[in-house]
Amino acid sequence: MTALRADTSASDETANAADTVEKFLVASMVPDPETAARYISPELKITFTGGRKYGHPSETAAFNAKRYKWVKKKMERTDVVPGVDETIVYNLGTLYGEWHDGTAFEGNRYVDRFVVRGGKIVQMDVWNDSAERLLTRNGIDA
Repeated sequence: MTALRADTSASDETANAADTVEKFLVASMVPDPETAARYISPELKITFTGGRKYGHPSETAAFNAKRYKWVKKKMERTDVVPGVDETIVYNLGTLYGEWHDGTAFEGNRYVDRFVVRGGKIVQMDVWNDSAERLLTRNGIDA
């Protein structure tokens, strides 16, 4: 009788995808777009809050610099979904930082969804509560 071996390639790919995303996010928080770019595919497509489209971490760093004096992520959870020829990675947590007027904030929920193929990030979708918080700060309850 031949012993069966578990196929570890899927689990290795899943772990590698999660690691790639975490390294990308850590570099992005510095912000260090050039280091973050080590983890992306040249075909990267980024969709930020409000449907804003970008193709490189330097563009998202520039956007964040307009919105926040500084911002960091408190990464709370990573969910990984293995697929055929790609892995989907969700990173969830909260943002903390400072608005341009010097007001600190924390607890701003976010969800980042990544598609990883061949060890590189090919797609990133970003959602967070920043717009809701800005509305509330301006007395708009809508």
